[in-house]
Parts: sequence; structure tokens; C-alpha cells
Amino acid sequence: MTDIGKSFRMRRLSVAGDGRYLFVPLDHSVSDGPVVSQARWNGLLRALVDGGADAVVVHKGRARAIAPDILRHCALVVHLSAGTVHAADTDAKVLVGDVEEAVRLGADAVSVHVNLGSDTEHRQLKDLGTVAASCDLWNMPLLAMIYPRGPRIADPHDPALLAHAVNIAADLGADLVKTSVALPMERMAEVVNSCPLPLLAAGGPPDGSDLVSHGTSLMLAGCRGLAVGRRIFSSPSPSSLVARLAAVVHAAEAGTAPHPSTIATGAA
Repeated sequence: MTDIGKSFRMRRLSVAGDGRYLFVPLDHSVSDGPVVSQARWNGLLRALVDGGADAVVVHKGRARAIAPDILRHCALVVHLSAGTVHAADTDAKVLVGDVEEAVRLGADAVSVHVNLGSDTEHRQLKDLGTVAASCDLWNMPLLAMIYPRGPRIADPHDPALLAHAVNIAADLGADLVKTSVALPMERMAEVVNSCPLPLLAAGGPPDGSDLVSHGTSLMLAGCRGLAVGRRIFSSPSPSSLVARLAAVVHAAEAGTAPHPSTIATGAA
């Protein structure tokens, strides 16, 4: 039997309906501190929606505070994992919500964080499997945010490690996976080709270079989307930046993508 509820939610996660995704994680307020001041919060959300973000990722308490009209063309992903930069083990993540809560909040998907190679990897993997089972019960899409990150990881951008990470997400029941970018970036295609799930590349270029060019290269490597948070919400014009990234994500079909210069000028 087709999981109609999950199909509907998966469709809402891609505004254009092309199975490509631009997600903006805003869950940093738990891990690192406030994303923006409270006075700017609704304005930021509206800017993301106006720019064409497919989904925002927030924790359950923030989700309760979002006015329904704000996310009129944007999906809601409720993040279920948490940890802070002040912890004794900053790679540790614990579950702080469940799928049923996300259903009650009207979420279109949930997400779980796993740090492969961390001291608490076994508990994080167990949490991912538990949430995946609950997602099956509720027909809720699951985004696994899984990274090689911890004391046993020599190179968190190693393509072989990233391929291992994204396949763990597939094996344990995720529907989408978000992970780090391989370095050199030319090897990101190896990670994509290893993965049976739509893969969203996390973050911006580590050297702080042009985000749109970076996103274009990742989409040409076969990624099905981008998940960019800090570079967007710290931008002086989040809506404009999101619009340029959305053009990259949703124009990238059949191995092509618009050149960054055409996006910057608004050319077709």
C-alpha cells in the first residue's frame, strides 16, 4: 500500500514539485544561541519564504510560535535532536522531541542528527532507528543529518566516510539525508552516486567563498538540494540570497545549472 500521507508531505517539501530541496536550518538557537533577535524573527521567516525556501528546520517550541500564514509556501521540518556548545561532549546529541509531537504541530517532516565517530554514536544511531520506526507509523518523512564528526574522525570531508554516513541514513530508514561536502569537491559525485536517498549538501564553502557558485557545483555533482543556515540568516539580505540559491537548486536538471553570473543579474 502506498503511504499517501508521506507522499503528500514529501511533495510539500519541494515547493516546485521537482524533488529538489532548499532547506534553511534555524535550529542553531539550541546549539549555539539566538539566530536573530526576537524582534527580527518573523521578518526573517517571511524573507526566507519570499525568497523561495522549500523548508525551514526548527525545534518544536519555535514551531509553536510560527504564525500559520508565514509558512504559506514553505514546509516545516521539526528537529528532534539537541546538544549545545557548552556540553562536556559537543558531539553528543539527545532526542528532545518525538514524531507524534511533530504531527500535532503540523510538521511536514522531522529531522535527527547523528555524529558518526563520536563517543555517543551508538545512542545516536539507536535514536535514528527509533524515530524512523515512528515515522513509518505516522507516514512522516525523516531527514537524517549525519556527519563524520568526533574523536575517531581524521578527515570529516573524506568521500569514503561521507558515503558510509549517507548509506547509514538509508539503511536505518531515512527518506532524505543531509551531510557535509567532500573535499576536494570534485569527489562529491562519488558520495552522491553511493547514496540511494536524495542528498542535501550542508552549509557553505569552508573558505568563505561565493555561496552561489558553491551551490551550483554541488547541484552539478548530483546533489538533490542544499541545506544552508548561518550564511543565509546572517546575510544582510536573506531573501535575495535565498532566491539566488533557489534558482540554482530548482534549475539544476539533467546535469545542468544556471551560471552564477546569470543568477546574480537576474538573467534567464
